[in-house]
Amino acid sequence: METRRLFLQKASLSAMALAVPALTPLSAMTNSMNTPAKDSKTLRVAIMGLGSYGTRVAEAIQDCERVKLVGVISGTPSKIEDWKSNYNIPAKNCYNYDNFDAIKDNPDIDAVYVITPNALHKDQVIRVAKAGKHAICEKPMATSAEDGQAMVDACKAAGVHLLIGYRMHFEPNTLEVIRMRKDGELGDVRFFQGLCGFEIGNPNQWRMDRALSGGGAMMDIGIYAINGARYMIGDEPIWVTAQEVKTNPEKFKEGLDETITFQLGFPNGVIASCLSTYNMNNLDRFFLNGSKGWVEMQPSTGYGPIKGQTHKGPLNEPIVTHQTVQMDEMAAIIFDGKNPEVPVNGEEGVKDMKIIDAIFRAVETGGKVPLNLG
Repeated sequence: METRRLFLQKASLSAMALAVPALTPLSAMTNSMNTPAKDSKTLRVAIMGLGSYGTRVAEAIQDCERVKLVGVISGTPSKIEDWKSNYNIPAKNCYNYDNFDAIKDNPDIDAVYVITPNALHKDQVIRVAKAGKHAICEKPMATSAEDGQAMVDACKAAGVHLLIGYRMHFEPNTLEVIRMRKDGELGDVRFFQGLCGFEIGNPNQWRMDRALSGGGAMMDIGIYAINGARYMIGDEPIWVTAQEVKTNPEKFKEGLDETITFQLGFPNGVIASCLSTYNMNNLDRFFLNGSKGWVEMQPSTGYGPIKGQTHKGPLNEPIVTHQTVQMDEMAAIIFDGKNPEVPVNGEEGVKDMKIIDAIFRAVETGGKVPLNLG
């Protein structure tokens, strides 16, 4: 099945073939990633949704220093049995979608990572919060800003963390670009371009079912350009315009966007010009231009390695497994109160959802839609 995950793997495949032998062990990243002491508290996680990305996260957790996979939640009994065997998960930590509220009485689980279709996130995260467990939710966090805010409110009311799976917020080359921008090495930022897309395959997959996905390419791929524009520019957009092109209305039915180009306006005249598509391959590129320098990243959001160059030369930060670093950093957020360079909290997710809502309104109206992200 062609999915976002397959796209991201393909986007980085040729570079990965050369770079995999040079993968940096997490133990060698202790200084740059501020890895805590070995006696720090371990985050015990159950994964909800045992598909391809759930498997990727599970494998990445095996190399974590502060996170342990201890439970699973799935509607497929055969998957549960496989995971019990593969990851040594006790039967008492295995649940289905009907009974997982019982994790409330399981002291061996600290957090649940929700990796299910987008439209299910809201209700599942709220149930996790009511069970008194921290919630990690794959992006997009929901199918609307309203639903995302309900998730934030529920987690606050329950006194638990809500973190969104923004793995790029911990990726070393991305963080180096942010450092360069903050230190003035690019001068005044003036322009960002984000291109995200691939040709989607199986039309019967859940991403092509609006009731489960909440949309088409924008929810799946376009959110990378939205989020990337915000952390690369270092500011919040104040308006958006957008245009949709649909060449295959039989495949991309009402409510399923095929290709959308959109523009984000930032304070001081900075513009982001972005493309989100399910109809073109080889699109995984960020470009940032400033008065003193520039950055080009390609691939910019793939699973790795992230490649890029600047006016100063190539980006050569350590290559890491994104999900491993993400999970260890999330343990530090939950247990140590660590503030990451770029937030991964629920509020961050709601901002992206507000922009997506506005992009869809701009497509419908053909006008400029104001944004107020607070």
